[in-house]
Amino acid sequence: MPVPEVSAALTGALDAIGASAYVVDERGCIIAVNARAESLLARPADDLLGYDAHDLLHRGPHGQPLPRSQCAMRQAFHAGRPAQVDEDYFARADGSVQPISWLITPYDTGDHQACTLVIFHSREKVQEADPRPEPPTAALPELERLALLAEATGQLTSTLDVDDALKRLTALVVPRLADWVVVDLITERDEVWRAVVVHADGETHAHHEDLEGPMPPVLEDSPMPLSRALRGVASTVTGPETYHRAPDSGIAVEQRRLFDATGMHSAAIAPVRGTREVLGALTLGRAENPVAFTTGDLTLVEDIARRAGLALDNARLYQRQRKVAETMQNHLLPQMPVVAGLQLTARYLPAPDASQVGGDWYDAFPLADGATALAIGDVVGHDLEAAAGMAQLRNVLRAYAWSHQEPPSRIVERLDEAMEHITNVTMATLIFARIEVTGDGHWQLSWTNAGHPPPLLISRDGVAGYLTAGHGVALGTGLRTPRPDAEAVLRPGSTLVLYTDGLIEAPGVILDVGLNRLRKHAAAFAHRPLSAFTDQVLRRVRPASNDDDVALLALRAPG
Repeated sequence: MPVPEVSAALTGALDAIGASAYVVDERGCIIAVNARAESLLARPADDLLGYDAHDLLHRGPHGQPLPRSQCAMRQAFHAGRPAQVDEDYFARADGSVQPISWLITPYDTGDHQACTLVIFHSREKVQEADPRPEPPTAALPELERLALLAEATGQLTSTLDVDDALKRLTALVVPRLADWVVVDLITERDEVWRAVVVHADGETHAHHEDLEGPMPPVLEDSPMPLSRALRGVASTVTGPETYHRAPDSGIAVEQRRLFDATGMHSAAIAPVRGTREVLGALTLGRAENPVAFTTGDLTLVEDIARRAGLALDNARLYQRQRKVAETMQNHLLPQMPVVAGLQLTARYLPAPDASQVGGDWYDAFPLADGATALAIGDVVGHDLEAAAGMAQLRNVLRAYAWSHQEPPSRIVERLDEAMEHITNVTMATLIFARIEVTGDGHWQLSWTNAGHPPPLLISRDGVAGYLTAGHGVALGTGLRTPRPDAEAVLRPGSTLVLYTDGLIEAPGVILDVGLNRLRKHAAAFAHRPLSAFTDQVLRRVRPASNDDDVALLALRAPG
């Protein structure tokens, strides 16, 4: 039986559950299992992964095979709904029968598979539990609590966006645990911001923006529940009476306003901790649910808050890295020069899921003979190494273009020869051009193309066509064939667009589709001011499934 690849994140999520668990795919075959399940079933993971869970494990009370038509788990699995059974049997490796109780629920693994989570206990251990009756409570049964924590782990750790993490947290706890959820976050400047106030309104979530926003500072010695949670001191079960006393701080005033506005009669408040510091506090409140929280509920609330803290910590770190990378990219890309009579504008959009830097670049700079150089290029990669290579390539190109009054093809030949010796770039595409005013007052463009998508020229009346001449091989191929030059006259009011492949390429779609889309939209917006034209082209042409960065350089001849 082939053993499927198991993601470390999925296995880690199962290990964090604290009970025996496995995950099956849409066929019912086991794709992940934790150590507790291996131990209880006396089967190593290799003897479980890839096998049909029903055929391998499910038995009758005397060890006889269980027909699928009589299997409650199988019925719920095919219906895609949660189910729970207190008395059932699994087969161990030695042929013995293990009495169990189980719970199953649909499970999101983060890779868009329709999977199901199975959590099970030895029924012998359940029977050893304290038989004394418990007072009425709204606490979740143990299996449901473990399933919720497993779902929280999978949902919260699979996003690197703070807002998305807060939405997922809200969906996990409301209305399953509470009528209201409130999240207060501590910003990087140690200010408190009430980021979420959400109420369960039937099957929908109602946001109360009037209760969200900035909060007063946290007092170091305040004994009030929210202040203690925001300092990371303790979790607390509280109610409106706590905040109807004389307030000791502005936060206490805001809490009284919260309780009065929501009608909550009971709330559980827990710190949201990251790996290094307290990030905020999670408040679950009950208004319609008449059962008050008890201190026994705090363990579950703390577990959820802990998982939320890890997710928010990772998301903040990722966003901080993206901001640093964005600043670096902005410094690497140049400002457009001022060229009398010529309009120039440029845009750069980072890859959506990358570290905010990449190998796409543009450049425009004056030359020693009075012409203006234009460049658009793409260095292989979407990381800091690609960005560094891009900067090296751009600087070498600038040096050659300034010091040698030669056609674009010869400048690029020099660059290709030098690239492997004085840069870290292995392969790149490039269009290098020069634009200058001719004796009759027209603007003339000359260029060479090293394996890059062709420039697009749009006339003032909206006729668009690609400049396919001057095309040669990419940089870094090792071929030393002569590179061609091409020339074109830019008529008054015409617009030239240089771009990288992220603007036109999409997975599974042929390149002609993207080129046609760019040509049509560029022609439609040719009458717009150049800045608005550029923004519209980016917004309308860039594919929604794009996973690459995009550089775009546009110029317009005087009309």
